[in-house]
Amino acid sequence: MNNKILIELYIPLIERNYDLYIPINKKVGTIKKLIERGLVELTDKAYVVKEDANFYSKETGKIYDVNETVRDTDLKNGSKIVLI
Repeated sequence: MNNKILIELYIPLIERNYDLYIPINKKVGTIKKLIERGLVELTDKAYVVKEDANFYSKETGKIYDVNETVRDTDLKNGSKIVLI
């Protein structure tokens, strides 16, 4: 599994944590869209997709650029991110 990393995702809107494997060769924006679609289904539409939502580092508060590939960010196995 050299092409994926395990992250911990926290979504304050629904007060849930998820451990997810994400591919390192995809753009952050693509992964955000896929995760949001999955959240809508998992929560019976309790999660509402917002265009201005971003991934943030839980440790530093850094916003992840949606145009960068995961490989080009500081995300690694065990990274904790927040979707706001």
